Amino acid sequence: MKVLIIGLGYAGLRWQHALEYVGRTCGVGMSIAYLDRRERPSTLERIGTIEQALEAFGPDLIVVSVNDVSHASVLGQLRGYHGFVICEKPLATPADELGSIDTALASLNGFALNLVERYSAASQTLREWVARHRWRLVRAHFNWGKDRINDYRPTCGVTSEVIHALDLVNWICPIEGRWSVDEVIGVRSDFSISGPAVLDTVMVGATLGEAPVTGYSSFVHVVRQRTVDWSFVDDQAHVIHARLTFDTPCWDHDHLRIWMRDSNGTPLTLHETSEAPSKPGLETLHKLSRLCRDVVLWIASRREPDLPFADLNTAIELQRLLNTLETRAKAIAVPAHYNRAQDRVLLAEDSDLETLG
Repeated sequence: MKVLIIGLGYAGLRWQHALEYVGRTCGVGMSIAYLDRRERPSTLERIGTIEQALEAFGPDLIVVSVNDVSHASVLGQLRGYHGFVICEKPLATPADELGSIDTALASLNGFALNLVERYSAASQTLREWVARHRWRLVRAHFNWGKDRINDYRPTCGVTSEVIHALDLVNWICPIEGRWSVDEVIGVRSDFSISGPAVLDTVMVGATLGEAPVTGYSSFVHVVRQRTVDWSFVDDQAHVIHARLTFDTPCWDHDHLRIWMRDSNGTPLTLHETSEAPSKPGLETLHKLSRLCRDVVLWIASRREPDLPFADLNTAIELQRLLNTLETRAKAIAVPAHYNRAQDRVLLAEDSDLETLG
């Protein structure tokens, strides 16, 4: 299988290692090349342009792992490509034209947006419980943030982070209806090399169908925090609560607790599960490798994926929601000013995975 990774930085290397692992364990031969604006210290073949890659290399799979501000430009150059595309989240930035992306990718035989938290066993378990017991969403709340202050990678801002929480709420409760955004408060800052007033934080008030959803997401949160809280009601009008916690204390270490209270207010745990995978060589890559496995086996043998891919329609719908957050955000009047020194000191490109993640 021929794979082209466009952008072999931090994210691209993660895709390379996950795909090589899947190739070894599934018995699928991999020929991986990369395209990047600069030479990388890699044993992979480097290809100069997307046009050359499509004509000379002929990839079966293209992974778009450039910085989010470059997604639209890269995707637009794949017009006429008939293979499979994996794109890092988000699909684009609020400034990009979605119609041209949709048109450019019309010939693909497969597409998957990397919504990696869908591949958590904790997420899948809660989704199964909600469907099996016909629970309806009463409300949900999320806290989803990490520290990307002085990260060396350009970014469109917090829309690249909040996408995970918004997707999970809708994916786990797929019958509730459509999103409606009511209120967005935002904060801008110079946390990123992308500008002096990039939207780094949002506080969201929205509805999914008839259920209120509130949340906070930030790229300047002082610690990594990824939780989603839920309240459901069942057919007997019982109220059930759930909490999903991701990547705590380490990447891919996820936890789910489902509970209710008896008439005395005592919590009754209905289900609790934790996942702490530790396969050597897959540090921070366990969930990502599950997506890679589904894609590789679909391309190689048309094996149906364990989870339906987040297809192009899903990616575009999510991007429209993110665009609404950006345009509706009522930003605090004064942007936060992190960089007071004459020269900005950026995180090193070889920082540990926990820091960069």
